[in-house]
Amino acid sequence: MGSLTEKVPFVVLVSFIQLRLTLTGDCPADGRTWVPFQDKCYHFVHGAEDQIKSYTYARAKSLCQGFELLSIQSVQENDFAIKYSPEVWKGTVNVWLGMYFDTDNDTMRWSDDSPVKFTNWEDASSPDIALMDTCGVLHSNTGKWQKVSCLDEVENGVVCEAKQEAEKPKRTPSPVLSILVILSVITVVGVSAGIWFLYQKQNLGSNIFTAFEYHPPFRVLEPDQSCLVDAEEADSVP
Repeated sequence: MGSLTEKVPFVVLVSFIQLRLTLTGDCPADGRTWVPFQDKCYHFVHGAEDQIKSYTYARAKSLCQGFELLSIQSVQENDFAIKYSPEVWKGTVNVWLGMYFDTDNDTMRWSDDSPVKFTNWEDASSPDIALMDTCGVLHSNTGKWQKVSCLDEVENGVVCEAKQEAEKPKRTPSPVLSILVILSVITVVGVSAGIWFLYQKQNLGSNIFTAFEYHPPFRVLEPDQSCLVDAEEADSVP
């Protein structure tokens, strides 16, 4: 029986494969690498090698090029984000979450204006931040969320997300429709042939049947008849 340390990598691998199982759909084809999971696609911004990543909230949003920053709706999505992070980044990363504080309702909302229902805030008390300046980050090492300043804070992780476009099911042609199409083609061909025949008969009259008239085969003359013909031809020569 293997040791516990031998079993752990296998368990992690199985869990990661299960996370990669997704719904059938399409991710944006904009030249960037998008990872599908459930009904969304995710782009983990790698950044330049061997350089310290430091993004403000505004800069992080601009890197998504029209798509939204990461929003997390379930514990499965939260686990996916932290388990895929080592595939892109080394060490601990604090990922910007696409949320903001809605002063009208005094609640946090996602950047697409949907309410924040699932949360995973860390137990530590939140720093003293003005409500209008409240954003959130995801710690890749713990999976916990932390409230930070949208204006003053800089983080080193950016994940963009987009909705998958579901593939439209291909419709199989109906057998009845196929039969009707074939019968229609046969009918059109038959009518066209009949019209062509009547047209030829009307314009050419009986000449259309000349090719079918009887022509007797060439008859060889008897010897006496051949001599008579030769004599007549000789007399007619001056």
